[in-house]
Amino acid sequence: MALPQRDRTRPIADSHVFDLRLSWKGYRINKLCNSLSEAANRDAYRADEEAYMTRFGLSDEQKALIRARDFTGLLDAGANIYFLLKLGVVTGNGLYVMGARMRGESYEDFLATRNDKGAV
Repeated sequence: MALPQRDRTRPIADSHVFDLRLSWKGYRINKLCNSLSEAANRDAYRADEEAYMTRFGLSDEQKALIRARDFTGLLDAGANIYFLLKLGVVTGNGLYVMGARMRGESYEDFLATRNDKGAV
């Protein structure tokens, strides 16, 4: 018999386990983010962010998280990190910029902790 991959009785502090509960919670956010895989959708998002969010039936709270580029809040709201990267890129927040914001650091301070100094 296979053992579970993690012990659910010992949660890891400050971590987000993307499970079925979070998947359902963030379904609309993830649909929006995944739609940004297509160039026409990226253009539509950039042209009118509010209208684009409305197309996906996001709540006012979800819209506020996106407007604020609150990536930690979006993870808490059920965003999948891989889909969230699509939103980050479209809004000018690459992986390292997102990481800095999630840690509450400036981009420069965050970059100083990385091995690849030229990444964005």
